Amino acid sequence: MLQCTFFKVTSGAMSILRLAIPSPLRRLFDYLPPASLDAAGIAALQPGQRLRVPFGTREVTGYLLGVFAESEAPATSLKRATELLDSEPLIDATLLSLAGWAAEYYHHPPGEVYPALFPKRLREGRPHEPAGEPGWQLSARGKGLPPGALARSPKQSSALDFLHAATAATTATLTTAGISPGILRTLHSKGLIEPCKLATQTPGPPHCHPGHELNAEQASAVQALLAAQRGFSCHLLEGVTGSGKTEVYLQLIAACLQRGRQALVLIPEIGLTPQTLERFAARFSCKIVVLHSGLSETQRYRAWEAARDGSASIVIGTRSAVFTPLDSPGLIVVDEEHDASYKQQDGFRYNARDIAVKRGQLSDCPVLLGSATPSLESLHNALAGRYRQHRLLQRAADAELPSIEVLDVRKRPLRGGLSEPLITAVQECLARKQQALLFLNRRGYAPTLLCHDCGWVAGCSACDARLTVHRGKRLLRCHHCGAGNPLLRACPQCHSRQLVTTGLGTEQVESTLREHFPASRVLRVDSDSMQGREAMAALVEDINRGEPCILLGTQMLTKGHHFPAVSLVGVIDADALLFSADFRGEERMAQLLTQVSGRAGRAGAAGRVILQSHYPDHPGLQSMLHSSYAEQALVMLQQRRESGMPPVGQMLILRTDCADASLGEDFLAALRSASEAALGRGTSLIGPLPSPMQRRAGRFRCQLLAIAHNRAAAQAAADVLVAQAEQLPARRGLRWSIDIDPQDLF
Repeated sequence: MLQCTFFKVTSGAMSILRLAIPSPLRRLFDYLPPASLDAAGIAALQPGQRLRVPFGTREVTGYLLGVFAESEAPATSLKRATELLDSEPLIDATLLSLAGWAAEYYHHPPGEVYPALFPKRLREGRPHEPAGEPGWQLSARGKGLPPGALARSPKQSSALDFLHAATAATTATLTTAGISPGILRTLHSKGLIEPCKLATQTPGPPHCHPGHELNAEQASAVQALLAAQRGFSCHLLEGVTGSGKTEVYLQLIAACLQRGRQALVLIPEIGLTPQTLERFAARFSCKIVVLHSGLSETQRYRAWEAARDGSASIVIGTRSAVFTPLDSPGLIVVDEEHDASYKQQDGFRYNARDIAVKRGQLSDCPVLLGSATPSLESLHNALAGRYRQHRLLQRAADAELPSIEVLDVRKRPLRGGLSEPLITAVQECLARKQQALLFLNRRGYAPTLLCHDCGWVAGCSACDARLTVHRGKRLLRCHHCGAGNPLLRACPQCHSRQLVTTGLGTEQVESTLREHFPASRVLRVDSDSMQGREAMAALVEDINRGEPCILLGTQMLTKGHHFPAVSLVGVIDADALLFSADFRGEERMAQLLTQVSGRAGRAGAAGRVILQSHYPDHPGLQSMLHSSYAEQALVMLQQRRESGMPPVGQMLILRTDCADASLGEDFLAALRSASEAALGRGTSLIGPLPSPMQRRAGRFRCQLLAIAHNRAAAQAAADVLVAQAEQLPARRGLRWSIDIDPQDLF
């Protein structure tokens, strides 16, 4: 177990610094203190400080976890840390404990976990800069310069006079005063001015504007949650789409701010950030910061620091924001908690939802998980009494849930994937001055390009996957490794020009819609069309003006967006969701269809949902017609109990990838042979097996699955498998990893 406890060292004893070092090794490292520190300086060291240390042939940033009197390594082998980078800890004990727990639970190298607590510039070893606006002030030399010394340079002289009078000024203030950055650079090069940080104005106490009137279900949920606002508890808020879950969040956050505490709100996608921020800014007069990968490093650092020093009352972020330091955490909200985006799929494979629950426990504050389609894991915890469940069964403002129908498209002519009844429904929707949303979870023009004469199919040279046709950019692109080639004019095998596309993509459907509805606006929403940080925000603002239009998109359109004018939702290819090799396939289909259906009928007008299918009698589609998601989830949970699959059982996967397919399979076979006898009777192994997509980005992937009866058995199995894997002879070019509670078997 990783030790993060801070131990004082008695006088005269050797002081050993235990650090997390960025490396793939699953261990901590011991160092001697920097030579620059005296006994008092060493005694003042605390976990959470950074040090620059030698590691191999380079210097890296290490993270202090404790000071000890002795080391398991011989004293003569210990290297000395080069420099102490922080005069005081930047991370508190609670967050350090969280990182230690995460490294242990996910069996990941601690040196790759603790850096997740810091922004990039601090990971790189750069100095910590407190919050404040960048500015300029006179240097000692500049202060001693006699008046008129720069008379030959009037602009430089004017800048010095300004700083003499103001003592210091922000760059923005100087620019407004007509002092250009070039003048400032010149004065800096002469040693007359120096950069500084100017304290930002301390915000006043948060003010919360009145919210919407709650219906009985919302009021009941808010009261129950307010009664549990002190101390740790975990709550599952299950509310049908459009039931006003966000209003519940807002009222709970208002109570949190009134107690002088901070709120952390996690959302699954960057695309949801603008509309979430807009709603929060309209309700709260306080500093709100956002954290996601779309920001610049400077923006992320400033938001991180504002959260850490407590000047930001609300922090809104995507997955990695769960590790943001908070001065006084009072509430953690995970919106759309079921969303697979919360699980990191490479490197440090953590689940931000589960980390949030553990953080709430360590911080002694409540955690609220919200969703219209809760994950089976959260429902299982609620049924077991570990979470408190609150349900919202009616839509806000007395809006009705949409009607759902399955449209049998067998023997019907389809144009660009659209049947005549669906086209007619869109026409009627537009005639009523309303909006229609059409869902297809495949971007590009078509998923396959083939030769009509010889049957050649355009495949990726590095993956076991076909290349997707992107007609607008004249490209063939692999959606797995990102490789792209120019769109071919002739078959490379038989040189025929009879190249045809099969299957549907959003580009193709968009083209068909423009032909059918030349007078109507068609807005395509996928990762190809939504380029740039502000694209999604601008689109949502445009849609919410309420003007008639057709929205066509992928999952980007289904996640939590509120489009009041949408009265029709059409799922163009429901069949693509019906057949999955993943045991979670049925759950994800029910979640996705429920979520996309929930975009319809949110503001008065009755909503209608049409699911196009060649398999109208499929049990999954029939469940959508006759059962709520909650009822479907109970059936799926019972199936999981009978099969022993998660969340009733626990799963982990050992994966390999290498350039030689046989190496990975041999490694996992040897691992299974070495581990099987040490595993408990409650754990079974499956494999080694090739991954469903065996070759990706030129490397072959193989996996060994372990299924245990409970979490303790799964953790014990992971301990055995990781220990044995580290002892097996290293094969050149082979990489292995472990995934605890995997969300993706591919």
